[in-house]
Amino acid sequence: MSPFPPPPARRPWRLSERSAVWGDEHQGVATQPQSRRSARWLEKRIEDKGLRPRFAAYLIVAFWTMAIIVFGVVERLVDPKTFHSIWLGMWWATQTVTTVGYGDIVPQQTIGKVIAVFLMLGGLSLLAVVTGAITSAFVTRAEAQLRASGEDPTTRQLQEITSRLETIEGELARLRRDGLPSA
Repeated sequence: MSPFPPPPARRPWRLSERSAVWGDEHQGVATQPQSRRSARWLEKRIEDKGLRPRFAAYLIVAFWTMAIIVFGVVERLVDPKTFHSIWLGMWWATQTVTTVGYGDIVPQQTIGKVIAVFLMLGGLSLLAVVTGAITSAFVTRAEAQLRASGEDPTTRQLQEITSRLETIEGELARLRRDGLPSA
């Protein structure tokens, strides 16, 4: 038996039409404001058009640009002896995200090194997604050109299979008309 009282019978956070609500809506405990306009725009765009590789790449680049700015400022605040200006912090963050890492500036504080790990892993994901988006665009364009010229190997194979299937069905219909031999 636990010495602690049981938690109150409340439902976890959930989104209603107007706000995030803790517990039952009838209790009237609205604690979060309505979603931001940009979040609603993003949700609607993804719902309408899906998350295309190019748009995903734009989102990731925008996110990491903001991360460079924020972590450049944070580095300046947590390690002012190493990072003499915010610009120097952003220079270091840019080197780290792009996985260049010249080594001319290195964080001395533990929190700076933790931030560096986050930026390095994020930089790798940034490069992977951007590379994937570019590759996807090239593949999509090549497939569209093949379809337009009628040289799509998949379409050609499907046409051959359809032709063979029609031949088999015709032969089967002829055998049924003529009477199948008993097995």
